[in-house]
Amino acid sequence: MDNSMRIFVLPALATAVIAYLIGSVSFSIIFTRIFDHDTDIRNLGSGNAGMTNVLRSVGAKAATFTTICDFGKCAGAVVIGRLIFQSVCTANGLPSYYTQYGAFLAGFTCVLGHIYPLYFGFRGGKGILSTSALMLVLDWRIFVVAISVWAVTMVLTRIVSLASILAAASFPVSTFLFFYYDYATGSSAFGTLPIAYVWITTAIAFCFAAILIWKHRENIRRLRNGTEKRITVKHGMGK
Repeated sequence: MDNSMRIFVLPALATAVIAYLIGSVSFSIIFTRIFDHDTDIRNLGSGNAGMTNVLRSVGAKAATFTTICDFGKCAGAVVIGRLIFQSVCTANGLPSYYTQYGAFLAGFTCVLGHIYPLYFGFRGGKGILSTSALMLVLDWRIFVVAISVWAVTMVLTRIVSLASILAAASFPVSTFLFFYYDYATGSSAFGTLPIAYVWITTAIAFCFAAILIWKHRENIRRLRNGTEKRITVKHGMGK
């Protein structure tokens, strides 16, 4: 391990721990308890601690608060990770694109916290909303592609799981295309990029997509069987 990598060990550890603890705050569980008489969202509907199940089982108000807070927690974690790595880069005269590794690391561990929350028995959501926040902070172009794929699929099918799976699958594809373009043209905001940066970030994005799609394996089974539900909204306490 060369010195430029060695100096990132402690900052990376700090980033991972902070982001995981932030990600472990499961707002779907919190807001369901607030809006539905201390009910656990994991005992309702699909049993998933995510925005879609909150929308179906509790209502639009709880789902709105869940969306804002789950998106915000990952965005905040990614910003923190980037700032930690930026301070290391500034202090040691390292290339600024290293800060993107801090963003990816924070996003990854925050999503792991969301899926396996420390404070809620390691039973959380599927990580789509949190990953979308990473995309936005990381590179708005990647976010636009993913949200466009999600929105078009939703309009055509009204099946959230299918829209989420396809949006997740777009992550490594758009990451490679946009970052390779930046490498080839020298147009990155982080200056000249090495080709290794393109492959490393694409590989990380692929890992994200693989985890998110794996978390939807039951949805995939229902999609294949034609039994996956279309989106509905619960009317009542959470409205």
